[in-house]
Amino acid sequence: MATHWCQTPDSSAFSGDGNPKESSPFINSTDTEKGREYDGKNMALFEEEMDTSPMVSSLLSGLANYTNLPQGSREHEEAENNEGGKKKPVQAPRMGTFMGVYLPCLQNIFGVILFLRLTWVVGIAGIMEAFCMVFICCSCTMLTAISMSAIATNGVVPAGGSYYMISRSLGPEFGGAVGLCFYLGTTFAGAMYILGTIEILLAYLFPAMAIFKAEDASGEAAAMLNNMRVYGTCVLTCMATVVFVGVKYVNKFALVFLGCVILSILAIYAGVIKSAFDPPNFPICLLGNRTLSRHGFDVCAKLAWEGNETVTTRLWGLFCSSRFLNATCDEYFTRNNVTEIQGIPGAASGLIKENLWSSYLTKGVIVERRGMPSVGLADGTPVDMDHPYVFSDMTSYFTLLVGIYFPSVTGIMAGSNRSGDLRDAQKSIPTGTILAIATTSAVYISSVVLFGACIEGVVLRDKFGEAVNGNLVVGTLAWPSPWVIVIGSFFSTCGAGLQSLTGAPRLLQAISRDGIVPFLQVFGHGKANGEPTWALLLTACICEIGILIASLDEVAPILSMFFLMCYMFVNLACAVQTLLRTPNWRPRFRYYHWWVTLSFLGMSLCLALMFICSWYYALVAMLIAGLIYKYIEYRGAEKEWGDGIRGLSLSAARYALLRLEEGPPHTKNWRPQLLVLVRVDQDQNVVHPQLLSLTSQLKAGKGLTIVGSVLEGTFLDNHPQAQRAEESIRRLMEAEKVKGFCQVVISSNLRDGVSHLIQSGGLGGLQHNTVLVGWPRNWRQKEDHQTWRNFIELVRETTAGHLALLVTKNVSMFPGNPERFSEGSIDVWWIVHDGGMLMLLPFLLRHHKVWRKCKMRIFTVAQMDDNSIQMKKDLTTFLYHLRITAEVEVVEMHESDISAYTYEKTLVMEQRSQILKQMHLTKNEREREIQSITDESRGSIRRKNPANTRLRLNVPEETAGDSEEKPEEEVQLIHDQSAPSCPSSSPSPGEEPEGEGEADPEKVHLTWTKDKSVAEKNKGPSPVSSEGIKDFFSMKPNQSNVRRMHTAVRLNEVIVKKSRDAKLVLLNMPGPPRNRNGDENYMEFLEVLTEHLDRVMLVRGGGREVITIYS
Repeated sequence: MATHWCQTPDSSAFSGDGNPKESSPFINSTDTEKGREYDGKNMALFEEEMDTSPMVSSLLSGLANYTNLPQGSREHEEAENNEGGKKKPVQAPRMGTFMGVYLPCLQNIFGVILFLRLTWVVGIAGIMEAFCMVFICCSCTMLTAISMSAIATNGVVPAGGSYYMISRSLGPEFGGAVGLCFYLGTTFAGAMYILGTIEILLAYLFPAMAIFKAEDASGEAAAMLNNMRVYGTCVLTCMATVVFVGVKYVNKFALVFLGCVILSILAIYAGVIKSAFDPPNFPICLLGNRTLSRHGFDVCAKLAWEGNETVTTRLWGLFCSSRFLNATCDEYFTRNNVTEIQGIPGAASGLIKENLWSSYLTKGVIVERRGMPSVGLADGTPVDMDHPYVFSDMTSYFTLLVGIYFPSVTGIMAGSNRSGDLRDAQKSIPTGTILAIATTSAVYISSVVLFGACIEGVVLRDKFGEAVNGNLVVGTLAWPSPWVIVIGSFFSTCGAGLQSLTGAPRLLQAISRDGIVPFLQVFGHGKANGEPTWALLLTACICEIGILIASLDEVAPILSMFFLMCYMFVNLACAVQTLLRTPNWRPRFRYYHWWVTLSFLGMSLCLALMFICSWYYALVAMLIAGLIYKYIEYRGAEKEWGDGIRGLSLSAARYALLRLEEGPPHTKNWRPQLLVLVRVDQDQNVVHPQLLSLTSQLKAGKGLTIVGSVLEGTFLDNHPQAQRAEESIRRLMEAEKVKGFCQVVISSNLRDGVSHLIQSGGLGGLQHNTVLVGWPRNWRQKEDHQTWRNFIELVRETTAGHLALLVTKNVSMFPGNPERFSEGSIDVWWIVHDGGMLMLLPFLLRHHKVWRKCKMRIFTVAQMDDNSIQMKKDLTTFLYHLRITAEVEVVEMHESDISAYTYEKTLVMEQRSQILKQMHLTKNEREREIQSITDESRGSIRRKNPANTRLRLNVPEETAGDSEEKPEEEVQLIHDQSAPSCPSSSPSPGEEPEGEGEADPEKVHLTWTKDKSVAEKNKGPSPVSSEGIKDFFSMKPNQSNVRRMHTAVRLNEVIVKKSRDAKLVLLNMPGPPRNRNGDENYMEFLEVLTEHLDRVMLVRGGGREVITIYS
């Protein structure tokens, strides 16, 4: 009894990306079996792993009983079987190599071309060229069979044949494209077999059944095509109906059709043997060296004797105006004699020498016998098409003959298509397929030689047997009768047509059920028994296109293209798998040292044959495959089948990464490799999607993009949230068309997580060199006190890692990808040299549609000692060499006194900083902070000259006068010593106290009103005297802070004045303090610097040149 496999109740039938997993016998998971597994106490240690890891005994038991369904891939029918409740036992397949592979391959390879066109090919190309043609085509299929055998023996291949092998080896894109091409080839093969059936029917069996009759000889070809269209459509309808009613009827007659093929071939060989000593009597009539058609006369002579009187024959009446001897006759008829020769001289006649070389003909040329005497006419004399000559119906050349002949060697996939019915597919497929190809190749090659040795050349070149009384040419050689070949070929072509109409819909159904081509999914449905009704309807419609072409010689090259493309990718799949040496590549067909060479040779031969047959058909077929490939790539369902292309990508990526490790990129190759740091909310959605829009707009550099985010917690507890966050980020990246990677890190705190991303993002030489982050908007709020600390640490780490940093302020105002700026400017404020980042970023942005119509303006700042005119000239020249178009303006900033506004803003900043710091210090930490500040202040008194620390302040005189009572250092020291009396709020449960010192020896952190000081004094004892409190009211801000605030205010005024209406402002980002004291003041400086600006990007270079003037 067969064992059936299914998924465990608590395990999903889908992989992580939502795609169905491959059907596998390696998961033993029925509830009953699982319950039995837990009964034993010997395996109690592994009970928790039994859900996903079956016991070895149950695994081996399942493998021994594993069976494969005969029709379609098992994975296609899993869902239907599971829904059906109790499964029906599947009987194990019993077919061996001979019945399951060898005979089906013979039936599919031998076909209409052998009986209808091979003699014509030999007559036109000659024995030598025909032999080369057959050898090339058979070598192509043999090499493909070797590659196919390797793939087919590398594990279980469900029925689906070449499509399954290619798709699982080269991926869904190649599999879908080549699978559909193979489907089209099989469908057109059905049309070719039907056309062959109609040709045999109307030309050799029942010529009187023709509906359309030609009035003259010139109209015979058109009448024949119309008859083919009408009867072909009728036969197609009948065959499609038979297939729709039931495939079992087709299968029942399969052996009958195969018997007809074998019997016909045996009759040919029997006729060859008989012709050696008793050639058949098939006389041919020649006028001069021109071959005559036997349709209009019976006696091959001009005159005949009746009694004692000479009378004219029917042949005379065809060339002369009347039956009388004095009639006006055709000039060529008058000048040349009529002779009769044997059409089948036999194998012992020595005819092989005459048929060695080619005799290519153009359309409308009379078929002539070489070596016969003939009195020709003057050049340019027209030939009357109504005369009973045998004319060439098409222009022939070697490549055309290859395209017509190649379908006769197709059909090698029949064995792999039946892999589900085989007892041992891994043994039967290689053996049966290679033996079948060897047999058919021997038959074809021997037929080429025997046809050339036994049949007269003009008969071989007579495609429709007009010179031999309308008999099938190959039939004239057969024994015991030509009717054996005619009837046998008729039934064999009928059977081949039915087989094509049976196999093509199932192939389309397999592709549709895989879900890789969305618009084809409707063709995956069928009748209750699984018959592909809709696929059969589409197949019949496509087959009708071939019927309407109506010419077997025109249809054959079309299907040759599709088959050759399929075979080419089978060889490619084998070569790729062998080159990659993946651990799963363990075929039982072991000829390793030849595989790569033979596979590449087979692939090259297939590609060459495609263009040899017809270069324009080859281009069309490749275009169709390319369009299907791109459609599946962009719109189709993503599948992970462990294909070789994925392995090839991994190998190529590994090689490229190792090459990148050889050294840093040259400045000319530098491009922003972005690490985008985004924040997600409680629902794992990105808070600021505009960051990814900006990333997409910057990607004109085509560099690496890593979108990173940090979740707080532990990995074990927060892994599901991280997966949801990754999925959310990927969806947003797809929506914003950002090509890159996503990485979500779980860390105990955000600070460490961001640090981990910066340090470990990327792989090898493919690492980020630029960090893009949003400005922390709410850094001033009490609950976000840690935000600005994390931000400044981020700035320091990027600087230490020599990474560029892009900080976007007011990111919510940045444009999305659908927006377009019709005018405006991108203003660059180039204050310090950063390696060229400020120049490069606007250049990249203007490649995107959003910023394309914005002009670029560059501002630089000139000091008192600078020559602003010369600076502008130099900058213009520099931009010219950089090939960047921009307006240049030099802004002069003269020295001026520090305003009261600046002084007041610095005091407010320091006051706020001190309050924030005191709010998060414990008592002991405050004491340590006091001692640290005191020590630093005393050291500062000894080191500094008070006279050098004075500032010219535009403040009231009484304030200045009070400040002169004590040196600045003493005022600060008194204030610092009074710090313990300042109020401090205890940290909330969700906040962590900060213990690091943040005071600078020259910074006054807080100003106090008298009321506050008195109130504080009443709360508790203070180590500061009343004189110290009095001096506290006259304290001044730290001069360094005042200078920096002055710079920020002045720059902001100039930037706002010049760039208020700019669509984007880029400016240099000043670095944070070298020591950690006063970090909060740094945030205030940046706020002041960027006030009243809508869209700002602060840029900090990575310490290297990123743009160059050299080519």
